[in-house]
Amino acid sequence: MYPSSRKDFISLTLSDSYNNGKHRRQSCWRKWKQLSRLQRSLIFFLLALMLILGLLSYPSLNQDWPVPSDREEWLEAGEREPEAEPPGVRPVADPAIRKVPGFNKGPEVGPPAVLPGLLPQVVERPQGPQGPVPKKAPVKLSIGWQKRPLVSRRGPPGFQRWNNASDWPLRRDQPEQLADRADEEEEQEKEEKIVSWRGAMIEADQGTEPLPSAGERQEGGAALAGRDVAAAVPAPGIAVSPAAVQEVVDRPEAVRQAFRHAWLGYKSYAWGHDELKPVSKTFAEWFGLGLTLVDALDTMWILGLKEEFSEARGWVEKDLSFSRNVDVNLFESTIRVLGGLLSTYHLTSDQLFLEKAIDIGSRLMPAFNTPSKIPYSDVNIGKGTAHPPRWTTDSTVAEVTSIQLEFRELSRLTGDPQYQNAVNEVTRLVHNLAGKKDGLVPMFINTNTGHFSHKGVFTLGARTDSYYEYLLKQWIQGGKTEDSLLEDYLHALEGVRSHLLRQSGPSQLTFVGELSHNRFNPKMDHLVCFLPGTLALGAHHGLPGDHMDLAQQLMETCHQMYVQMETGLSPEIAHFNLPPATDGRDIHVKTPDRHNLLRPETVESLFYLYRFTKDPKYQDWGWDILQSFNKHTKVATGGYTSINNVRDPVNPGPRDKMESFFLGETLKYLYLLFSNDTELLSLDKFVFNTEAHPLPIWPSPPK
Repeated sequence: MYPSSRKDFISLTLSDSYNNGKHRRQSCWRKWKQLSRLQRSLIFFLLALMLILGLLSYPSLNQDWPVPSDREEWLEAGEREPEAEPPGVRPVADPAIRKVPGFNKGPEVGPPAVLPGLLPQVVERPQGPQGPVPKKAPVKLSIGWQKRPLVSRRGPPGFQRWNNASDWPLRRDQPEQLADRADEEEEQEKEEKIVSWRGAMIEADQGTEPLPSAGERQEGGAALAGRDVAAAVPAPGIAVSPAAVQEVVDRPEAVRQAFRHAWLGYKSYAWGHDELKPVSKTFAEWFGLGLTLVDALDTMWILGLKEEFSEARGWVEKDLSFSRNVDVNLFESTIRVLGGLLSTYHLTSDQLFLEKAIDIGSRLMPAFNTPSKIPYSDVNIGKGTAHPPRWTTDSTVAEVTSIQLEFRELSRLTGDPQYQNAVNEVTRLVHNLAGKKDGLVPMFINTNTGHFSHKGVFTLGARTDSYYEYLLKQWIQGGKTEDSLLEDYLHALEGVRSHLLRQSGPSQLTFVGELSHNRFNPKMDHLVCFLPGTLALGAHHGLPGDHMDLAQQLMETCHQMYVQMETGLSPEIAHFNLPPATDGRDIHVKTPDRHNLLRPETVESLFYLYRFTKDPKYQDWGWDILQSFNKHTKVATGGYTSINNVRDPVNPGPRDKMESFFLGETLKYLYLLFSNDTELLSLDKFVFNTEAHPLPIWPSPPK
């Protein structure tokens, strides 16, 4: 605030009776000349003091002043090594950097996304001729998450999120504003519980809030075990240096925090039940087998969450019973329950999980008592009976051909061949069936006749996707000795290239569409994003190198299905423009297809691509997806929810359901993606089932 006027200025105040401008000016000058030199000097001093106080009180007055140039200082700074900043210090840097990957999700680069997070600990001096970064005293900032309401948070209660990059008007230099806000935050957070997190301070219960987007990396950054080097995203009013200010972010820990938050909701409102409904704080029952808990057992073990795992094990031991008069789906209970129990047994060597796996596996066997040996879709595990759905005698091809990994492993562990014999017979029958199109299979198979039904529709999406995945993975699981599996897999890939593979306009994104009675449909399910990872896995195990090339092209397409959506989350189904496109867009999403179910397929493929190529961009893409989940699907009271509309960042429309695969697959693959330990579930020793449960690769038989 400006200081009050002194009495010395009374002589300068003009009366209202002076209405002649010239006379008024002469009178002012005459009065000024009558003042002594000391009085005039005092007036100048007071005016200068008022100007300085005004600038200090209103930092916005000097925000657009030009930065002074000092080439000698810049040259000297450029020769020095990067200086480490003390913890809690944020440098004020030049805003020239605008094209750091991860700042924006669209094709045009705008202001960087403004999200709370960790502060940079290492700063590189500018390496360009534009002039030096002005030296400023370090500003100590609080880096706990903000608790008070902000104008930049939007959405219904429990779904408020940080705004997109374009929501912040980024100015050149606003350190004083940031410091003022930081002081307020420090006062609010003095009594909050804080834990140390690799050199930064993060609130213990808020670790899964959105952290800065990933950016450019320095060479050698990937060598940091358990850490990732990423470009710092500025807070409002603070820009980033052209040299890409660096920070260390513990991404695996961010996944642990996300899991803990999801587990908090499940434990609080759905303990022992199949699925959490996080918005209404209740649960949904499907089979009554604690699907979320069993599906997440190996995830907790891999993430090192010992307390949560111990609680879950106690429930499995005391409360998990399969003596229930309930119908379960053969496919879903096999990949989630049987697969989860087998995987946890291999990771822990705890006999409890093998006993439970044998129990559920035996109770699922009546499904194979059909005229054709193609199993029914539904089994009553209490009565020991099985039947097809009420409305048809068909099963989907994916259901009957994506249970092989689990039942084969159960036979290996028990020495009882009945499980492997049943599923191998299904594989043999499908291998010899007519009705395929260059290795591509129809969507349905009749359990009475054993033949394909509803022929003419070919897709790699729902109802057939994991058939192709399990061809390769069975071949790998069995030590690469079953040639018919590899033959079917390679033949199917040729069919994909011939009939389903296209490029969009205008960006030439490679995608996999569908064929319906010889008519191509440029429609791609998010489920198809399993394919880049499967292709990369095959290339790693000795298949042709062009499989990896196609994997990388499809990975870019799946990434674009996320970044071209306003929420940064992919729709369930995308439609692609075919050349010549006229509206400048590659992807269109129909209204019924705009939902997101927290699916894992894209982060699954990112894990495989990063594990085999070590390209950090795949980690960065996964990091952006995790942040989008935190911004748009996280429920404040615990859990995450699927959403209805990925095109509406203001109100994405919670569906009030957290699928078990979010804990069993999505978060597990994100953790493995961010880990730089290649021996953590080595892909030369383990093969993942279609629910992300790792099973061991069998030793090759002696030749």
